[in-house]
Amino acid sequence: MSYVQSFPPIESSSARVLILGTMPGKASLRARQYYAHPQNGFWRIAGTILGFDPASAYEVRIALMRAAGIAVWDVLRSCTRQSSLDSDIVHATAVPNDLPAFFGGHPLIRRVCFNGAKAEALYARHVRPRLPADPAIHYLRLPSTSPANASIPWPAKLQAWQAMIP
Repeated sequence: MSYVQSFPPIESSSARVLILGTMPGKASLRARQYYAHPQNGFWRIAGTILGFDPASAYEVRIALMRAAGIAVWDVLRSCTRQSSLDSDIVHATAVPNDLPAFFGGHPLIRRVCFNGAKAEALYARHVRPRLPADPAIHYLRLPSTSPANASIPWPAKLQAWQAMIP
């Protein structure tokens, strides 16, 4: 088992959308970049929807996400797990990021998109009970962009992810 920690969000004060994953995988942690695994479809999807080259330098992709009003973070700040799979997270070790403070500092966020069912479940368990009800925020679970989620074909993932833009 490995103890793993997330890293700071991609954010801007003008963010209107927050995309939440669970915890960066091993490739992302090594690279210190969100969704760094070459088979993860996140940047390909974001690039297609927002009109940028997903092979651009990481700093360029981050700047384009910020300019589009999209923040990216993870539900968990730290946890213990054996592999990069969400199913390997030891629930007793899961520590959430301070999302209540994040929302306080980003009052324009009106859409929270979960990159997969596990991110949504962890949010419901660790974060949502600590937040006041806010009917202005729309929650949306999207199919995981992980290469482990190969049962959903690319066109279906892309179509579902179009909903990240309000």
